[in-house]
Amino acid sequence: MTELQQKPIQELLDKSAQLQKRIGLPEASDPRVLTAAAELSDKNICKPVLIGDEGEIRKAASAAGISLPAAVEIAQPEGSEHLSVFADQLFERRRHKGMTEAVAADTVRQPLWFANFMLDAGLTDGTLAGSVHTTGDVIRSALQTVGVREKGGMLSSCFLMILQDGRQLTYADCGVIPYPDSPTLAGIAADAAASHLKLSGEAAKVAMLSFSTKGSAKHERVALVTEALQMVREKHPELLIDGELQFDAAYVAEIGLRKAPDSPLKGAANVFIFPNLDAGNIAYKITERIGCAVALGPILQGLSKPVNDLSRGCSASDIVLMSAITSLLSEV
Repeated sequence: MTELQQKPIQELLDKSAQLQKRIGLPEASDPRVLTAAAELSDKNICKPVLIGDEGEIRKAASAAGISLPAAVEIAQPEGSEHLSVFADQLFERRRHKGMTEAVAADTVRQPLWFANFMLDAGLTDGTLAGSVHTTGDVIRSALQTVGVREKGGMLSSCFLMILQDGRQLTYADCGVIPYPDSPTLAGIAADAAASHLKLSGEAAKVAMLSFSTKGSAKHERVALVTEALQMVREKHPELLIDGELQFDAAYVAEIGLRKAPDSPLKGAANVFIFPNLDAGNIAYKITERIGCAVALGPILQGLSKPVNDLSRGCSASDIVLMSAITSLLSEV
């Protein structure tokens, strides 16, 4: 990582420290999570809330040689005054799917579910999991607890890419929706623009990407992108957005001037919306591995409150950074 890349990362941590949000960490017996919680507390980045059996958590910390700061809170599902309330809520939401009261009671005892019900109740500001749980587990719990936003909510994801020169780009969707239709692609674009502003502090300049630039090719996949563009413009007239554009026309000023001279982006886009998951996932990995960018994510978007997913191969440093990102996304 270059010094120029470290600067925006430090800015993320500093902005999180100013907010002092409570972030639930339900995989609290994982030494990586415990290490991250200690750092988050010691450096005052946020207020970590470890969720699980206190005895098991302290035993795991001792075995790993981790000294948990006194300021690190532990929320224990068993015996909690909230447990029966959360169980009733889950039963009412899922009884139409055949869930019984007994299954609901057992489910909310699980730290991941308890963490997300704490978030739903306003007892925390965000949840971060995935070092132990699968992405499917994390997303399923999030959808059945906090759910998507009431108005236009739709779960998708983005990556914040920090280039070697310190520039910050947002790529979406790179992790959730394989082949979005036009309305879905429009929603991804609007949410990615909002995520970019919250995380980077920069106004979004959004490019709807395609293999065509301004009609250079005719195809149903190109038409899907142009339809999505019109939908975004109708719902968000304040947003600086254009398409359909090839990546070079959206990113390189000279090429943008030549290929799309009337584009308001002028080859200076910082948010890139890919037409499908194939393109988005491949692009972020190429940018990370060949372009030596720092890839932060996947960052979930579209939920009513922030729940984020970790790779099961994550490090304690990854957990610290994603905790800070979750904090920033909790700001309305």
